[in-house]
Amino acid sequence: MRPTAVSILALALVTSAASLTACSGGSGSGPDTVKVSFKQSMDNSVKVTDNYLADIKKQFEKEYPGKKVELVPIKATDSEYYTKLQQMLRSPRTAPDLVYEDTFLINSDITSGYLKPLDSYLAKWGDWGQFIDTAKTAAKGEDGKTYGVPDGTDTRGLWFDKRVFAKAGLPADWQPKSWDDVLAAARTIKAKVPGVTPLNVYTGKPAGETASMQGFEMLLYGTDDGTSDPLYDKTSKKWIAGGQGFKDALSFVETVYKDKLGPDVSDALDPNYRNTLWGELMPQGKVGINLDGSWLPQSWGKGSGHEWSDWSKRLGLAYMPTQHGQAPGKVSMSGGWTWSIPAKAGNPDLAFDFIKTMQTKANAEKWYIANSGIAVRKDVAGDPSYTAAQPGIKFFTDLVASTHYRPAYPAYPKVSTAIQEAMESVTTGDASVDKAASTYDTTLKDVTDDQVVTQ
Repeated sequence: MRPTAVSILALALVTSAASLTACSGGSGSGPDTVKVSFKQSMDNSVKVTDNYLADIKKQFEKEYPGKKVELVPIKATDSEYYTKLQQMLRSPRTAPDLVYEDTFLINSDITSGYLKPLDSYLAKWGDWGQFIDTAKTAAKGEDGKTYGVPDGTDTRGLWFDKRVFAKAGLPADWQPKSWDDVLAAARTIKAKVPGVTPLNVYTGKPAGETASMQGFEMLLYGTDDGTSDPLYDKTSKKWIAGGQGFKDALSFVETVYKDKLGPDVSDALDPNYRNTLWGELMPQGKVGINLDGSWLPQSWGKGSGHEWSDWSKRLGLAYMPTQHGQAPGKVSMSGGWTWSIPAKAGNPDLAFDFIKTMQTKANAEKWYIANSGIAVRKDVAGDPSYTAAQPGIKFFTDLVASTHYRPAYPAYPKVSTAIQEAMESVTTGDASVDKAASTYDTTLKDVTDDQVVTQ
């Protein structure tokens, strides 16, 4: 799950009305049809979401005789998906009845008036009590109302290849205690295992939110003691300028690419690099360490087109350590997606009925397992059939105790883009760490209307 290539504003200016019409079609299908819009994978072989929703459609139409479900896939990169979705939400003619919203963008759409509050529905839905509070918070607006039903969360850590580690003389039970340990392992791989990318850290604007969250924020949130948010000060309600922790995180990224411990810069800045990494390079044993998310196994399952049945024997998992190993010792970032009803949806009641069908305990568990997601329903999280369903689920579920959530306020997408720009400039060598941080500060003041506090 996991986002942006160029700024949302820029894409809005270049995305044609013709492409919008082709991917939507509006809610004008009558009162008995619910239109469900979702992000379709750019990899034609990955059908996890398509298959799951097709199954829910069959269930729903059987459960509600005479009602129909029209699935409206949007095949696009992450950033293009957000842009097309926002364009669709502006008009009753193009708005679907149900949309898939990334939690990092949901507050922006709430502020724009694109989404309908769901509190009246949730108050009558007994299953809502099964959802964990942190997941509920991710779908709340600043007005305290809830605008989405989460369908899972995620965590992040270090995936490492045991085959590569064996060749490099590194342990199969590797667990770094600091950033220096991570870099030391990467340098050992570079020296002893030619033809392998020692360490992948996503970077730059083409990787979008993937770079911000999997890359930079996994570093930034490990630079202090974990008790405060290094991006946003909740007391003053201001964004935080790039202090020493920000510069240290940029320095780590700079080191990875300057010392040629990461992929070639041209590859790292290719928006399709993630698909190549997951679908080809990792199965082939061409990556030593990858800083990435809990959902990767969905790329290797049956019918994925990149089946890798013994991945759990080939790969090891380690938590990302804090900068110097300071408490709490480990760090993770969490996000996720929600199902939301547009403010201009033609059939909102029917849309919520579809949510209820998707989010039964059985269907939620089926989705978590298929999507390699982390359960946000307490009854599923405590079910042994869930925790034993796939290698790695327990590891990533346990990281929830050490995880952080992005400050998903309306300005966050613009802040995220500023982070990506700073990362890209040190990755390419176009700017020093100090200059990149200074540029970030200037941009931050602009995109947040000068609501900035200095650390």
